[in-house]
Amino acid sequence: MRTNGAATMNSENFSLSERLVSASYVRQGSQARRGHEQLIRLLLEQGKCPEEGWSESTIELFLNELALMDSNNFLGNCGVGEREGRVASGLVARRHYRLIHGIGRSGDIAAVQPKAAGSSLLNKITNSVVLDILKVAGVRSVSSCFVLPMATGMSLTLCFLTLRHRRPKAKYIIWPRIDQKSCFKAMVTAGFEPVVVENVLEGDELRTDLQAVESRIQELGPDSVLCVHSTTSCFAPRVPDRLEELALMCAKYDVPHIVNNAYGVQSSKCMHLIQQGARVGRIDAFVQSLDKNFMVPVGGAIIAGFDEAFVQEISRMYPGRASASPSLDVLITLLTLGTGGYRRLLKERKEMYTFLAEELKTLAAAHGERLLHTPHNPISLAMSLGSLEKQNQKAVTQLGSMLFTRQVSGARVVPLGTEQTVSGHTFRGFMSHSAHYPCPYLNAASAVGITRDDVALCVKRLDKCLRSFGREKRDQSGPEEPSITESSVTEADATELNTTEPCAADTEGDSSH
Repeated sequence: MRTNGAATMNSENFSLSERLVSASYVRQGSQARRGHEQLIRLLLEQGKCPEEGWSESTIELFLNELALMDSNNFLGNCGVGEREGRVASGLVARRHYRLIHGIGRSGDIAAVQPKAAGSSLLNKITNSVVLDILKVAGVRSVSSCFVLPMATGMSLTLCFLTLRHRRPKAKYIIWPRIDQKSCFKAMVTAGFEPVVVENVLEGDELRTDLQAVESRIQELGPDSVLCVHSTTSCFAPRVPDRLEELALMCAKYDVPHIVNNAYGVQSSKCMHLIQQGARVGRIDAFVQSLDKNFMVPVGGAIIAGFDEAFVQEISRMYPGRASASPSLDVLITLLTLGTGGYRRLLKERKEMYTFLAEELKTLAAAHGERLLHTPHNPISLAMSLGSLEKQNQKAVTQLGSMLFTRQVSGARVVPLGTEQTVSGHTFRGFMSHSAHYPCPYLNAASAVGITRDDVALCVKRLDKCLRSFGREKRDQSGPEEPSITESSVTEADATELNTTEPCAADTEGDSSH
């Protein structure tokens, strides 16, 4: 297999090159090469995400150097085993930068592979860089983490299975209700019985019922409780759990605490809750998605915690080797962005949250609705649809279909009274996180990567959909009311419905919201 010639140049080769090209030109090229090497040296030396992002040339040089350290890329390699890094397609090999052996060994996903020094180094560096980013994002006391090639739901399952060995008598997981199937199925798949604690309504917000959680611990007995399974990032009007109070409660009863932080890395508020919970009480591990927080393909998650021994215990629970693709994707992304670039994305996301809230509030008022008051949710917003439901009981569900066909992705319409059975448990009012939420509503999220154009197009199309229901009730000969958003959009383009601009990052997918 061909190797990248740029990755093979060293001082001796540069000296030999002076026989063919002017020495001054070769020295200039050598100095440029040393600039790339200096960045790589700092990464290996410090194990931190660089402040300024790297060029693609530097990243590719680094990855090619790593690949050359794996046995499948040795020039004289003779493989006679069952796993020799053979790849039939050159396209597949290039897609993975010829890093074919994956990460870990059969007994430990964090272990070094003798055949694959480069892939092993990739794994170690990725975990170190991600740990640095978690600290930058707000959990400064986190001590250990690792990237896992599974989405958030299965990663939570791995945490629960690890706790099983520590708490063999435990049968139950106490879970403040969050209507998302993956995090519920994660507990059932691990072999435990979820104890669902309904949320309490405070104003428009659904918040953790702390008294009910404590009562469940007391009723069941702390030894029979595997853990409390709390949530940070969630769909409004549910808001992040009261992590500090839960952490204190878990410390009081000596009950482990696992936090589902699916897309919470992008929120300083969610990360602050985890940091404070760990400071005042007990948080054993927190789990977050790669795709939602770092804009990489679905298929990876980060398990992190404050006790390095426990995090290592979780990594050893993973059976066999694992794909290096999620680690490779997030490392390339973070080296491209640098900490400065990632901070800018987080700042822009927060600004877009304010803009989205303002636009939805104005739109809601124009249609006799209101933006629900959910100040404790830093990512998701909800707009009531009560007036729409009074006009037409089927309109709420129709609205969801209309938005989807108009290429507004991620907007989530929640009607009243939906029942859903998940792994044997029936949820009343499913998707609203409550059996008795007072009104139907629509969700939209300001997630990392969202742009002003995303928000403007989403609101414009939503406005048109809502006005279409109004027209059904008006006399066809009557004057049509103007759109409140058309004045802010310069082009009333006929091809608008063919664009692929999303409303927000789609948070309904893989693993936990």
